[in-house]
Amino acid sequence: MTESESPRVHLPPIVVLGVQPNDPPFRLIEVAGEVIGKAHSVLDVIEIARVIGMEDADLDDPDVVRWVGGDKFTWTSWRLSGRSRGKEHGEKSAKGEKGEGPGETRRHHRWRS
Repeated sequence: MTESESPRVHLPPIVVLGVQPNDPPFRLIEVAGEVIGKAHSVLDVIEIARVIGMEDADLDDPDVVRWVGGDKFTWTSWRLSGRSRGKEHGEKSAKGEKGEGPGETRRHHRWRS
């Protein structure tokens, strides 16, 4: 088989890498083979797609998005760090009482590094 006859490997424009254990967990996003930032939810992936010109990106289409280490519903790590376990048992975080509460939202793009 010659090189021209060999099958081409197609990489989708967006690759969402596996969950990184952090507080909060995130997934790194690659566009055209370059890491461009982080996503904390599928909404961040939609925003990245919009910014790169893919207004109506179908996140279920493997020709558009490749999900590594889980699908679009996977946003937590199976491994719990010591900080995560402590919070589950009612311990306060190192940040104290400040931070985002249930009704508060971030006003910046979290997916940018």
